[in-house]
Amino acid sequence: MTLFVSLFAQTTLLLQNAGAGKINVGWRAALTEMGPVAWAVLIVLLIMSIYSLAVIFERWLTFRATARQSREFVPKAAEKLRAAELEGALSLTREYRKSHLAVVINSGLQELSASGSDRSARQMRKAKRALRRAAAIKTAELQRGLSSLATIGSTAPFVGLFGTVFGIIHAFEKMNESGSPGVASVAGGIAEALYTTAFGLLVAIPAVWMFNYFHTRVNGFAVEMKNSADELMDFFANQPQ
Repeated sequence: MTLFVSLFAQTTLLLQNAGAGKINVGWRAALTEMGPVAWAVLIVLLIMSIYSLAVIFERWLTFRATARQSREFVPKAAEKLRAAELEGALSLTREYRKSHLAVVINSGLQELSASGSDRSARQMRKAKRALRRAAAIKTAELQRGLSSLATIGSTAPFVGLFGTVFGIIHAFEKMNESGSPGVASVAGGIAEALYTTAFGLLVAIPAVWMFNYFHTRVNGFAVEMKNSADELMDFFANQPQ
């Protein structure tokens, strides 16, 4: 806490002097004066940002395709099942491989098709286990990459804080070398600290936002798969032997 109070106090003085035209705290000057540790922190944050954006873009495309194919699949599958076209419904599930509902229904239909007309309690339990297993596998597949977003969102501010600490150390080292206690002697280090902190937050905030969004979508997909599995089991349980 004391560290941040000192940082804000120095920053206030820095901005006052900058407004008076005494020192240059522009981003170009700050980048020029950055030490190797600050540069290493910025490079690490840049890599984290690129990876985070790649995961966000890939998951967004995946979830979009999943939702779109599922919307197309459900009415067609319901029509096939109402017409008792089990093979037609099974073939339909293979056409919508990106649909989370099609993947789950496919596993249940395969198990029930293999049993023929057997609708005994044992066979229905086997089909239910197959549906649950498929839903769990698909949920894990939908969650791929989300742990990376959570890790980046939680660690990027601390990586930036690491650069902040070394920026302040750099500032006081320059003050000691110059022998002057003025703000101008520590301006580069303070700016270096602020830039690494800001970049860390810039990387972390979108990662946290998108992780929460995707996590909510996965939970919604999981609920839809469970409901579809239950409806399929109810449908076959009510069919005449």
